[in-house]
Amino acid sequence: MSRPNIDWPTLGFDYLRTDLRYLSHWRGGAWDGGTLTGDNTLHISEASSALHYGQQCFEGLKAYRCRDGSVNLFRPDRNAARMHRSSARLLMPPVPTETFIDACRQVVRANLGYLPPYGTGGALYLRPFLIGVGHNVRVASAPEFLFSVFCFPVGPYFKGGLTPTNFVVSRYDRAAPNGTGAAKVGGNYAASLLPGQEARGQGFADGIYLDPETHTKIEEVGSANFFGITRDGKVVTPRSPSILPGVTRDSLMYLARERLGLEVEERDVYVDRLGDFAEAGACGTAAVITPIGGVQHGETFHVFHSETEVGPVTRRLYDELTGIQFGDVEAPEGWTVKVE
Repeated sequence: MSRPNIDWPTLGFDYLRTDLRYLSHWRGGAWDGGTLTGDNTLHISEASSALHYGQQCFEGLKAYRCRDGSVNLFRPDRNAARMHRSSARLLMPPVPTETFIDACRQVVRANLGYLPPYGTGGALYLRPFLIGVGHNVRVASAPEFLFSVFCFPVGPYFKGGLTPTNFVVSRYDRAAPNGTGAAKVGGNYAASLLPGQEARGQGFADGIYLDPETHTKIEEVGSANFFGITRDGKVVTPRSPSILPGVTRDSLMYLARERLGLEVEERDVYVDRLGDFAEAGACGTAAVITPIGGVQHGETFHVFHSETEVGPVTRRLYDELTGIQFGDVEAPEGWTVKVE
């Protein structure tokens, strides 16, 4: 049953308090059994490491209502695996994959009234996160940890859905060489706030980050991964140790190769070679796929898509991916987990 005060077709990407969320604590070397709570306020020590030293990581995934009324989680095991890597990078205890997936399923079941109906294009966004808490003012790992999952209904991340959007190459770095770029940690996103604001102030959706060492290669598009379609039909995505390994990016590369029969390359993408691409896009859990209409680099504005026309390969990838997520297209084995 949907909530009468939610206008599904106009949903954006904003927080909306839902009924219940999952909460679990790590103390004395072990996780407790976890629980669902109606309290959306965290109660933690003022000396928590998450507040002072950024010891925290998070994930993002979605639940989708299918035509037959069932509910899909899309590749939650990949999000659990990435949280394992992020938590290891920040000296935090891993959340077991089974616990991670079970917590997500519990939260979806407890908030089914907020799940957008099939056909609206919306989904239920889940935000699992892991933070260091307890009394600790030294630059050291926290004595306790908190794992939580909350959710809220969402529509398109960028307004207009699958509509070409323009970006500008940023003068800032997203991450440092050998830093935390490949981990999904809050500090990476805090560093992106000012560049994003400057990009929007110039009339663009967001900034495009170059590699921090040479500033010659594209790494990420705001908070999403970059992909391009070459003029001879290859699907290309950047390779770098400071890029977040996106679940959506990985899925699109698989689908391009196995379902569309296209050649896929993970390699350096030089910003002065944008002319090699006939199409380009940003991809991620929040954005799904956002076609890149054009990129402003210095004095040059490179156009990929017109203001209204989406390239054929980008469209096919989008249709295949969203078809799988909403249960209209057969999923590769293990890609979807039924909630009910």
